[in-house]
Amino acid sequence: MDLAYLWFFIVGFLFVGYFVLDGFDFGVGMSLPFLGKDDISRRQIINTIGPVWDLNETWIIVAGACLFAAFPEWYATLFSGFYLPLLLILLALILRGVSFEYRHQRDSLRWKRGFDRMIVIGSAVPALLWGVAVANIVQGVPLDADHEFTGSLLTLLNPYGLLGGLTTLLLFFTHGVYFVALKTDGQVAADAQRLAGRAGLLTIVVAATFLTWTIGMAFAQERPLAGITVIFAAVAAALLIGSWVANVRGREGWAFGFGAFTIVAAVLALWFALFPYVMPSTLDMATNSLTIDNASSTDYTLTIMSWAALVFLPLVLAYQGWTYWIFRKRVSRSRIEKAAASVPH
Repeated sequence: MDLAYLWFFIVGFLFVGYFVLDGFDFGVGMSLPFLGKDDISRRQIINTIGPVWDLNETWIIVAGACLFAAFPEWYATLFSGFYLPLLLILLALILRGVSFEYRHQRDSLRWKRGFDRMIVIGSAVPALLWGVAVANIVQGVPLDADHEFTGSLLTLLNPYGLLGGLTTLLLFFTHGVYFVALKTDGQVAADAQRLAGRAGLLTIVVAATFLTWTIGMAFAQERPLAGITVIFAAVAAALLIGSWVANVRGREGWAFGFGAFTIVAAVLALWFALFPYVMPSTLDMATNSLTIDNASSTDYTLTIMSWAALVFLPLVLAYQGWTYWIFRKRVSRSRIEKAAASVPH
């Protein structure tokens, strides 16, 4: 296989990892107003991702670095054309990270509630805007002959892009609530299971609409792997329904696992729908589009990157797996209450 095509799928793998891992972080953050009925329950919810959220977030840094090195033309066009949405995502991620670190610094309910609101905002904004960005990449944006984006922010806020944003928002929310049900006990876990049941039904409807639209677009634009897109979209739909059924039956682990693989299949469906483009042009698909071939680095660069990935990627995966194994236990309410009682006031 040509190295450029290999790296197209490696970059896709990195985005899959990011959306699965930081996706449930976003969902946990967005669930605070619904599940956090008191400070103890809010601490219980936040502590489910406390040891891992920053590790999950590094996937987007690696994905961006690989995109820059493997596909510099794609990186340049994407980050210049999508500058404002990506800046908003960055600011939201900073806001969320600061809130996690500063929330517990003062024993003031007003102080904590302020940072809780910022956690919700810092989780919802990226969950929405990542979907808008990816949907527009797949659909195509106005690129001129120099591969420069000629639209504006309003160009990106088209019906398909907004539907993509709503899909990721709901998908990540449901995914995160599954994680809360899996990692907590008591009232929080019971409330999370009920909330996931209601949110899951809405997610199924919205995601099915978005994937159906994506399939129709892929065939209308004669994308060469549209047939594979159908397969992965069908798998994603089946897994999403399976996650909802597992949740209704009280199988938290299966619900979360099916939810994670739903995101994997959905992102792969979009990636195959995009192939062989990396940014199609709506002005002139044939001549103005960025493709895997005309956006990639030299073979020498991709060869060096391939050897580096072969060495370091397994180490990163092993370390992440070890981290999740160490922090595999549920976050119990009694432990939070005991810790709160031991703190001098």
